[in-house]
Amino acid sequence: MSLARTLASSRVDLLRVAELVAPGSRVLDVGCGDGELLRLLTEERNVDGRGIELSQQGVNDCVAKGLSVIQGDADADLADYPNDAFDYVILSQTLQATRRPRAVLEHMLRIGRRAIVSVPNFGHWQVRAQLALRGRMPVTQSLAYSWYDTPNIHFCTIADFVALAHEVGATIDKSVALDPNGRPLRPLWPKWAWNLFGEQAIFLLHRGR
Repeated sequence: MSLARTLASSRVDLLRVAELVAPGSRVLDVGCGDGELLRLLTEERNVDGRGIELSQQGVNDCVAKGLSVIQGDADADLADYPNDAFDYVILSQTLQATRRPRAVLEHMLRIGRRAIVSVPNFGHWQVRAQLALRGRMPVTQSLAYSWYDTPNIHFCTIADFVALAHEVGATIDKSVALDPNGRPLRPLWPKWAWNLFGEQAIFLLHRGR
């Protein structure tokens, strides 16, 4: 089974991210985890891919796949990269786990000609319902940790991220909200509906307006 077919049944969001990357591009995957997205981009989009990952286990998994990945911290190490070093800088389901999300996003937009960010949506109706009806921090498919062991320290909604993008002077070129099955919500839906029914969202941005 191809990697794309495997991800289609598990991490559909990674396929959506990969579709935004032009073939043959220079890519930095920040917080690349076990390297599944980076491997997909290498195999399916023929990119010149690099990765940075905080966990040693993640780095080991990436190296075992033949990927060029170093151990590093997005909060501290992105400052060392030069301007326009990559065509795309990608942060998939990781922004909410950084200590300084705004600074990380600004560095991404400086380092890459384009940035791709995917975020879980804390404004999803199931999250709101769990808070309202149970009075407890929610656990969902995209926010799968209990409050006491979650790596997520800055929860945000789709609307929050759009506001942040505007604050740092970025232009959103493309965006899509996904339902729990990874299917895009209808593009003509109003953004408030994305914020209510989208379990996660993916954004393609560039600096400047």
